[in-house]
Amino acid sequence: MEVSRIRALRGPNLWSRRTALEAIVACSPAECSVDNLAGFEPRLRALFPGIGVLRDTGPAGPVSLAHVLEAAALELQAAAGCPITFSRTSATLEPGTYQVVVEYSEEAVGRLAFELAQALVHAALREAPFDLQAAITRLRNLDEDERMGPSTGAIVDAAVARGIPYRRLTKGSMVQFGWGSRQRRIQAAELDSTSAVAESIAQDKDLTKKLLRAAGVPVPLGRPAVDADDAWAAALEVGLPVVVKPQDGNQGKGVTVNIMTREQLDSAWRAAAEHGEVIVERFLPGCDFRLLVVGAKLVAASRREPPQVVGDGAHTVRELVELVNQDPRRGEGHATSLTKIRFDDIAVARLDAQGLSPASIPAKGQRVILRNNANLSTGGTATDVTDEVHPAVAARAVAAAQMIGLDICGVDVVCESMLRPLEAQNGGVVEVNAAPGLRMHLSPSYGKGRAVGAAMIDELFPSGENGRVPVIAVTGTNGKTTTTRLIAHLLAAQGLRTGMTNTDGVYINGRQTDSGDCSGPKSARNVLMHPDVDAAVFEVARGGVLREGLGFDRCEVAVVTNIGSGDHLGLNYITTVEDLAVLKRVIVQNVAPTGYAVLNAADAIVTEMAQSCPGKVIFFAADRHHPLMATHRAQGKRTVYVDGAMLVAAEGARVERIALLGIPVTRGGSIGFQVENVMAAVAAAWAVNVSWDTIKSGLASFACDTHNAPGRFNVMDYAGATVIADYGHNPDAMLALVAAVNAMPAERRSVVISGAGDRRDSDITNQTVILGAAFDDVILYQDAAQRGRADGEVMALLREGLKDASRTQRIDEIRGEFVAIDTALARLQPGDLCLVLVDQVQEALDHLALRIREAQGKLTPA
Repeated sequence: MEVSRIRALRGPNLWSRRTALEAIVACSPAECSVDNLAGFEPRLRALFPGIGVLRDTGPAGPVSLAHVLEAAALELQAAAGCPITFSRTSATLEPGTYQVVVEYSEEAVGRLAFELAQALVHAALREAPFDLQAAITRLRNLDEDERMGPSTGAIVDAAVARGIPYRRLTKGSMVQFGWGSRQRRIQAAELDSTSAVAESIAQDKDLTKKLLRAAGVPVPLGRPAVDADDAWAAALEVGLPVVVKPQDGNQGKGVTVNIMTREQLDSAWRAAAEHGEVIVERFLPGCDFRLLVVGAKLVAASRREPPQVVGDGAHTVRELVELVNQDPRRGEGHATSLTKIRFDDIAVARLDAQGLSPASIPAKGQRVILRNNANLSTGGTATDVTDEVHPAVAARAVAAAQMIGLDICGVDVVCESMLRPLEAQNGGVVEVNAAPGLRMHLSPSYGKGRAVGAAMIDELFPSGENGRVPVIAVTGTNGKTTTTRLIAHLLAAQGLRTGMTNTDGVYINGRQTDSGDCSGPKSARNVLMHPDVDAAVFEVARGGVLREGLGFDRCEVAVVTNIGSGDHLGLNYITTVEDLAVLKRVIVQNVAPTGYAVLNAADAIVTEMAQSCPGKVIFFAADRHHPLMATHRAQGKRTVYVDGAMLVAAEGARVERIALLGIPVTRGGSIGFQVENVMAAVAAAWAVNVSWDTIKSGLASFACDTHNAPGRFNVMDYAGATVIADYGHNPDAMLALVAAVNAMPAERRSVVISGAGDRRDSDITNQTVILGAAFDDVILYQDAAQRGRADGEVMALLREGLKDASRTQRIDEIRGEFVAIDTALARLQPGDLCLVLVDQVQEALDHLALRIREAQGKLTPA
């Protein structure tokens, strides 16, 4: 068994909406059925009893080692606590080769699971040992390292529940919610609106106290100290007992409370001074409470207890700590709801203050405190007291947060009870915290958890907002780029700052930010990260979907221009038009319930996608009498069609008409494939509520030139002859181009064409079969990039298609695209027409522009 080409499908994909790994697995003939491998399954189950039922998830057939690998990779992750359920193994047309797909929650964990699953299978084959517990431990530890902590995870879960998209920007806690101009970002429990000034104030405990006192919030007396002697003097000023803590600290580091003697103060000074400047405060008796303020509202409150153990009369203090730390809720850092109790020098010193040592055996029921402070990060516990908070206490907490300027604030209060105002019990606010931990409120040790993640999302996105900008995805065999550009043009005409990706590059509000083929998910994600994007239009090519899935979780509109006879068939196990349609259908399956699929009613395989759309459907076709169009319109649903010289959009009794003569890209309606592209674009703009006045003016201002649509039927004049540049590269495109050219008068017609080596032989040959019936001269050219073909092989296939050409009289073979273009231009006479099928789009267009300027006498030829 060999595993190759493991891909991470990070968005909705061919197999599922879930994130998953896809691997190509090749099995020997014997490995195509585990029944052929004597004793394999019993050995496998002995090594991993939890692997479950081995099954063929496709048509009934034998269970191969690929199926075993699938089950092992899935169940190992499940055993490690990962929330995954989906997997699938599909046989390819290559005997013994399978596509294995397994869901993951964290990509690194999924990859390790695949690696360990392979090791498990090989161990069962070779009758070798496999340490199952070590494998699960590795996966669990990696998952804890990779996944978001409980605070960030709770906020993300709340966003998902509201349909707000998110993207993790770092391996840490920085997350983007929403897209484009509607995005917001967080860093753990800190919002992007939190100012650096407010955070700095919160870190300066002395300044915080001054501001809170000015706002009428009770705080303990105290001041900074420059050394231990000054600290003792401050303690005497405010009155013993006191608290010594760093002026700029967090998580209770360096804090010592209830100090009564100079000796205790000196020790406390040393602990605090390790973290910076020191402040001395009057010790407030009572319990330690944390109040969480979000916006202008108190949303949760907890009473915190320092880490402690209770004696049983049998175990030492150290042993009791070890027993408490076995609680599965306790882990390292912040990944779990509770943190393991640290048995360090601070704990030993706290024991000494109680007359104990690590080896002491406390009496049964004796409470042993291991820290003075009650932070969860040191192993403390929390009890929810939200329902007990007195309105006056809540008001003081909100006032404290607003005085500092924090949207999200953890207010630390020391008092006897939450049931009475602070002033009535000599309580006070001892600290405020930016980016407060949420664990104690989400999963308190005692009491019920609070939906603090939802409160934070509500602060970021008011009710009714989901952070999304309209996303329009465009796919198909031909016309994708022109349709994408035209839709983006219409959205921009509406006043929307539009992000666009296509095979030419990435564009933000009309400015190109990247070049090359940018029709994949990475480019789409980059657009959705840009803060100046009010709407996005993505060309979605098959390669990106196969390689990584979609770059978004769902779209408002999915446009499928056509499938026809397909393109790029025979690559990546997409061998038939039906296979291609299943792949292209992915964008339709991920339309929002309130969105639309825009489908070509004249293409039967496209119309079948309608049943996969979670939203509504707009059909378009030139023939308004097409049965599907007539039925759809009779049902009061949206259709776009041609009626004589008019393009018509109809929904029930509502009809909008646009004269084709006013749409330059269609040349008065004479170019059929451009009419189809326009219908698709109009339907998409209609679906996102672009006004009809804007649609009409936008269509009138969109010229199919080398700026708006490079390589998409760009018509140019060359010394009285007509030159057309187009990127068509498959038989369906050739048919559409020939139909368009036939509508244009010409004395003599010539075509310049090459072929891509990654097509099937028949696809390459059929192009020139079509062109041979429509052009007098054919110039074949070959470039260096043959995409896996031998030198001259593509040229031979192209010539084969011209063998029985009914019109072609002259065939030339030339090496080099630009040489071929120059050869064709040199032969043109006034009234002739030349179709140049460009390969290097921008370079070829620049070359043509130069030759045209030379012909016009604006430049002198070298």
